[in-house]
Amino acid sequence: GGYRMKTIGITGGVGSGKTELLSYIREHYPCEIVLADDLAKELQEPGKPCYAPLIELLGKDIVGGDGCIRKAVMADKIFKDRHLLEKVNGLVHPAVTAEILHRMELAKKKGEISLFFVEAALLIENGFDKICDEMWYIYARESVRRERLGRSRGYSEEKITAIMGKQLPESVFRERCQVMIDNSASLPESIRQIDQVLEAYQWQK
Repeated sequence: GGYRMKTIGITGGVGSGKTELLSYIREHYPCEIVLADDLAKELQEPGKPCYAPLIELLGKDIVGGDGCIRKAVMADKIFKDRHLLEKVNGLVHPAVTAEILHRMELAKKKGEISLFFVEAALLIENGFDKICDEMWYIYARESVRRERLGRSRGYSEEKITAIMGKQLPESVFRERCQVMIDNSASLPESIRQIDQVLEAYQWQK
């Protein structure tokens, strides 16, 4: 097959509705989708690359009776010491990036899919824009995102404001991402935008 696999990074603010759009893509296109957060958790399981380094960094008491790292204990330690957070990220992020690159290579060699998606809230902050051919920004108006978070996660207005305050400003997303999908309205409306972009790729063989 002379068709080159395209790697696409998908990012967007909390509550922008990335998950729903990704399930649509997964069902309708020959692709692989990697969710960076899930992958980070997977790499912290026993025998995986982050397991031993994290125990060395944080102490044996982060391990539960089942041999797995106890997320709550780890979160508690990190919460108490800002420097630890940097160190944990310094371990986990490079491991996640390396694993994503590895999976991209495998998928390219197999040559069965034409699209490889990486979803990460911190795509830009962690330099994923350098490993993806293209970046997509899933946008939704703030009022819509607030409404979604209130409904789906039961967050208070204060909590939503705090979470949103930690994220990159919209201007940075727009600047760094080549494709913007406006997911403020209905799902069919967003799907129409996605199909338009992805169908155009099918012709660029």
